[in-house]
Amino acid sequence: MNIQSVFSTQAGISALFLRVPVGLILAAHGSQKLFGWFGGYGLEGTGQWMASIGLEPGFLMALLAGSAEFFGGLALAAGLLTRPAALLTAFTMLIAISSVHIDNGLFMANNGYEYALTLFVVSIALAVQGAGSFSVDHIISKKLGNSSALTAALA
Repeated sequence: MNIQSVFSTQAGISALFLRVPVGLILAAHGSQKLFGWFGGYGLEGTGQWMASIGLEPGFLMALLAGSAEFFGGLALAAGLLTRPAALLTAFTMLIAISSVHIDNGLFMANNGYEYALTLFVVSIALAVQGAGSFSVDHIISKKLGNSSALTAALA
């Protein structure tokens, strides 16, 4: 795998409609864990809760989950390093599903996994298709393509 494959994308504008809302939602959830914004408990409170459900050490798990959601979500929204960010958020959603939601069934009304599953599936789709034509990744990919062509022409 070369660096160009990280940034390249054949997706069109549809990726934008997936990336931006899902990225902002993930970033908001991460900010609850990291900073206590939007009614969250911050690192201390989230860490204590994570420890109480067996995710130890709780503070570190809260830091990792919050950072994956916050920074991964911002990267998705911007379309920057979309594939790595999408894989990171997908992994985080798998952990959320398996450790928190799976025993509650599908529906959110019972704290089920339907929402985390939706975020997981969108993240996987973005990891596969890339950021799309309206993204920082697309701009970088074009620049890398042009510099590769120029390098090959000069060689």
